[in-house]
Order: sequence, then C-alpha cells, then structure tokens
Amino acid sequence: MARFPIIDLQDYLDGVAGADQKAADGIRDAFENVGFMAVIHHGIAWSKVEALATTAAAFHARPLDWKQTMAFSADFTGYVAPKAHSIQTSTLNDNTKGDLNEAYFMERERPPVGGDPARRAVFVSPNQWPDDVDGFRAQLLDYFETIESFARRLLPLYELALDLPAGFFEPAFRWPQASLRLSHYPPVPAEDNQFGISPHTDAGFLTILPQSAISGLHIRPAGHDWMPAPTVANGLFINGGDMLKRWSNDRFLSTEHMAVNSSGHERYATPFFFSPDVTYEMACLPSCQSPDNPPKYDPITYGEYRKWFMDANYRSDLVDR
Repeated sequence: MARFPIIDLQDYLDGVAGADQKAADGIRDAFENVGFMAVIHHGIAWSKVEALATTAAAFHARPLDWKQTMAFSADFTGYVAPKAHSIQTSTLNDNTKGDLNEAYFMERERPPVGGDPARRAVFVSPNQWPDDVDGFRAQLLDYFETIESFARRLLPLYELALDLPAGFFEPAFRWPQASLRLSHYPPVPAEDNQFGISPHTDAGFLTILPQSAISGLHIRPAGHDWMPAPTVANGLFINGGDMLKRWSNDRFLSTEHMAVNSSGHERYATPFFFSPDVTYEMACLPSCQSPDNPPKYDPITYGEYRKWFMDANYRSDLVDR
C-alpha cells in the first residue's frame, strides 16, 4: 500500500464550513479502498484513553480465579481467559489455536442520551462488575459514554460518504448495540498458526481502537499482504465491519485484521464496537444499489448477525485443538 488513510477531524468538530464534506470524502476513499482509517484531533481527551489502559492493566494483573468469577456470560459480558477461544468465522485463515489474549467485555448499561424515557426503566444491564475495585464501574461507564458520543458524531459523515440524506442513520442508531473490551496480550511465544487475536473481520458497523502504547494491529487490505498499522500519536483506528459491508452492498469494505504481540512487553488494547439497534432491519442502502448493481444480501437485523458471530467465536469448546 502507498498509504494508510489518516483523517484530521479538527475542522469538522469545530464546525468549519465545508469540513464535513472534506472529512466524508476521506472516509469514502478509506472505506472503498482500505477498510481502515486513523483519525486525529478527534476531541477525546487522551488522558481518558491512557487511564483506561492503566485500568485494563490493573484488572488483568489480578489472579485468574478472581477474574473467572466474572466468566463470560450468555449476554456476552465478563471475562474471557487466554486461549479460551479463536475466531472461527474467518474466511481468510483456519484458526486452529486459542488466541493469546484475555479480555473483559462490557455492554451498554445506560440508555443513550435523549433515549426514550419509557424504555429507561426496563433497560437493565447484564454487565458483570467486580465488587472490590473502587471506581472501575464509574470509569468504564464514563469512557463508554464518551466514545459513544464520538461515534455518533461520525454518523453524519458516513451519510455524506455514502450519498445518503442527512439523518438517514438516526432510526437505526436510536438504541445502538455497543460493547467495550479491555484486552491484554501477554508477551508469550506463539505456536504455528497462533495469534494474539486471529485473522478476522469484525461483525458490526464500526470499531474504534485507540493507539496502544505498544502496537500490534496488522491489516490485510484486498490485494495486499499483511501490513502493520502505522503508529499514529493520540490517534483512533477505525474500521468497518461485516454489517457495514452488507448494508452498503460491498461498497465499504470489512477488512481482515489480526493482532500480535512480539514486543516482549505486556500489551493492552481497548476497542469499542458500535452498531445499529439489534432489532433494526438493515436492507441494502438506497445509494448502494441500482438496476446494474442489485442488492447482494437479504435484509437482516444486527441482533441476528451478532448472535451468529458471537456464538461461533465465543461459544465453541476450542482450547488449543
């Protein structure tokens, strides 16, 4: 690849005239050709990102028995141990070894800002919170709301990039499905065909991954070999997932990626996954079809697709098979 797309959002966030179209043009180019981009000057205080990485390190430093009291639940929350799973939905690689990472997953706990008040009372979280870590829950909820607010500010840019009318995505993202993951990649040797996280594509609309203190992300755009993502100071890596690819009739890419930790040091990553309401049915976007380019996929809800994806990748009995 000649370049990795890096988009500066400062003018857009400051409301400079024409900046939205310029940013949208960059997003269109990035996702039609690479499937990944990095954004800078995104408005998120980097101290929050660093504090979350510190919290992830402290969490994963706790004893395994303690972490397993929050074992991964039927609601896809809680703790997943090292080598307990591997990505089975990959079409790129037969992932036969358990991944060399451990992770804590949280889901939405509070309704979105401005959410329907009638639904607030019944919006009950399945999250599993450690009861002896002061400030853990409050910090994660604060970060979750911060990064979700940023993700929502991207939606008008995606509407422009996909030639959709303003506000098109609002019904789909009134109650978006969103997850935060605190991942730890220990510096342990990998066996053949074993990875920190195996080659895969993501399931959802977009993923936001802050630049880690120790890099490990690798991507494989169509027509290219594996390449390490660049180091982007205080940057956020954003990639599209399978739902965005399906919704856009393959116009926007869902690019294969993986993570490895060959640094000799502990690596921590805090990806955030952002997708439509699990009950919203996604049919091919009107701007991504024509008589010569009919829809390639049947309509589907993200809830249906996500359940298949999570069951396939996190419900198997794979352990070093």
